[in-house]
Amino acid sequence: MKRRAFTQSITLASVAATSLASLPLHALAQNKKDTLTLGMTLEPTGLDPTGGAASAIAEVVLYNVFETLTKINADGSVTPLLAEGWEVSPDLRTYTFRLRKGVKFQNGEPFNAAAVKFSFDRAGGEKSTNKDKRTFANMATVVSDENTAVVINNEIDPDFLFLLGQATAIMVEPKSVDTNATKPVGTGPYKLENWSKGSSLVLMKWDGFRHAANVKIKKASFRFISDPAAQIAALMAGDVDTFARVTSKALAQFKANPKFQVELNGSRAKTILAINNKKKPFDDVRVRRAIAAAIDRKAIIDGSFDGLGAPIGSHYVPGALGYVDTTSVNPYNPEKAKALLKEAGITTPLEVSLILPPPPYARQGGEIIAAQLAKVGIVAKLQNVEWAQWLSGVYGSKNYDMTIISHVEPFDLGNFAKPDYYWGYQSAKFNELYTKSKNALRPADRAKLLGDAQRLLADDAAHGFLYQPQWVTIANKGLKGLWKDMPIFVNDIGAMSWS
Repeated sequence: MKRRAFTQSITLASVAATSLASLPLHALAQNKKDTLTLGMTLEPTGLDPTGGAASAIAEVVLYNVFETLTKINADGSVTPLLAEGWEVSPDLRTYTFRLRKGVKFQNGEPFNAAAVKFSFDRAGGEKSTNKDKRTFANMATVVSDENTAVVINNEIDPDFLFLLGQATAIMVEPKSVDTNATKPVGTGPYKLENWSKGSSLVLMKWDGFRHAANVKIKKASFRFISDPAAQIAALMAGDVDTFARVTSKALAQFKANPKFQVELNGSRAKTILAINNKKKPFDDVRVRRAIAAAIDRKAIIDGSFDGLGAPIGSHYVPGALGYVDTTSVNPYNPEKAKALLKEAGITTPLEVSLILPPPPYARQGGEIIAAQLAKVGIVAKLQNVEWAQWLSGVYGSKNYDMTIISHVEPFDLGNFAKPDYYWGYQSAKFNELYTKSKNALRPADRAKLLGDAQRLLADDAAHGFLYQPQWVTIANKGLKGLWKDMPIFVNDIGAMSWS
């Protein structure tokens, strides 16, 4: 009897092993309930958000590897993170941060007020390549004691605590700064395990994290898939568990499938036809207004984004403080566009370049815009580029006529006040309005000034302002902790788990 029982147990074990072996790897991983595979359209060019402008960097490292003094939540609220609390002076310029005690960086070095000062001084320093350098250059950080850092701003900034929760405000360990792009060292719950460039990236749970016991996902793998059809296939096959800002083309298909959950994410993003304002003939406002008048926003939203967007007429979105509807400033009017080009002395056909990064909204939107521009005598030559090429050529070298891009930061109106920003827009009047809005103590006064700034950008036709996107996130039904809305682009893996 014993021998039969023993033989039977071996047989059962063999069957179980055979069954497990026949399962695909993703099914085995899901059974463990402690691994996660995330899909991303764009691959980051590096992993240090203080040295690169791409939002894809933050999608991998923010709140996972690197942390900030404050944390931005899905509803846009701000709560403590590395700072356990703070006080604000009556003049709204001085912030005293009380830091969490006993926190360490992943290389064993302590996180303290000196690290805060180093991080902020570096971000605003002369050699800084931080895209928010202006913010950090306008403030001074003082070490009050080991666990208290005082930040003094030259200007009032009503969004300051929000900005300190963004990826550009991460806390960095001084010894690691030169290698953070490839070997990031932070205070967060995950460390970089492996990065196969062009394919995938793996984060592993860091057992030294202060709240390691609360972190349920032990291994998080990112897969970079830019092709819309491949995104859908990866989700259907179970090769990825969740995909944020996935192509919207198969929305109905996933909504009807009980294996998936579908979230329509609100955003503060602005999808625009960016125009190089410094380059001829775009330095003529009549040409820019002609481009704006040639664009049918609704056709672009329907054709390239499946209707999941709200038209905008300036670099601002509904729901934000001081929003005004400026879509009537440069309405769709092809005949007016032709007249403006003629008035500006433009001989048609006018040939221009339209550079398109990989996201589907850009590639598909580019084809629609090119067809619309052709009707008024503007021939847009489409140039598809990879993300790294866009960052170096368009954003870095300003070598472009027009491009389609979604600017995702909530409070980025100040980019129009930067003299060397890639748009080439310069306006003393805008700078004055923006500065006054930042320093306005009363919200009503600030809202009015922000409204005036929006109207000015619309009147100047600084860009072809297109729409506020509504993003689509698709995930396995059992995944918990996904953000419903996206005030910033982030994958907060430490808050995720399997049901």
